[in-house]
Amino acid sequence: MGRYAVTAVVLLTALLGVAAPAAGAAPERTGPVKHCAFTPTPDNPAAKPVRPPRATAPTRGSATVVLHTNYGPVVVRLDRSVAACAAHNFEHLVRSLFYNDTQCFRLTNSPRLGVLQCGDIHRQEEGGPGYRFDDEVTGTETYPRGTVAMGNQGPGTNGSEFFVVHSHANIPPVYSVFGRVVHGMDTLDRIVAAGIAGDAQDGPPKRPVRIHWAFTLPF
Repeated sequence: MGRYAVTAVVLLTALLGVAAPAAGAAPERTGPVKHCAFTPTPDNPAAKPVRPPRATAPTRGSATVVLHTNYGPVVVRLDRSVAACAAHNFEHLVRSLFYNDTQCFRLTNSPRLGVLQCGDIHRQEEGGPGYRFDDEVTGTETYPRGTVAMGNQGPGTNGSEFFVVHSHANIPPVYSVFGRVVHGMDTLDRIVAAGIAGDAQDGPPKRPVRIHWAFTLPF
């Protein structure tokens, strides 16, 4: 982790009011694990060098991820008990620097859908990690403001794409919910206020949204 990331850890630790663990502290025990099948997609190779995550995901505890964008930070708390494989995959991609220096290519702001879509490396819905994994849904999912969920191109096609709900998302319960924004909704509000290209309700942000770097906090 670079000097700026370390500084951000210190600042965000103070901001969130959570004490970082002492040096040398034992990692959190997360209990039982879930088996995850990360299936290679040779017809859609990895857009950046990355290996699939290990096949077992913890189902207890949480992790905190910071997405540092050109509009400000977005802090996401991952919930391993809801969608263990999706949370495990997201944390793995963050640790692998997969999201560093990437762009969020889609912004929607309509009566039906208000989300920022990120995680595609080349362009909207193009450029994944070179593997896919199954959905983790119960059919009762809702997507209120602050929800972080997997995006996909159909059942069982999860990879690196994800979306953050900045207002609401009246969509079918078919997208795995793996986290929630715990700090930085004002960052999303600034992105929305900047508008969508062509003053449309769905399209690329008028001012590009970039994730400069992402990292996990030590708590």
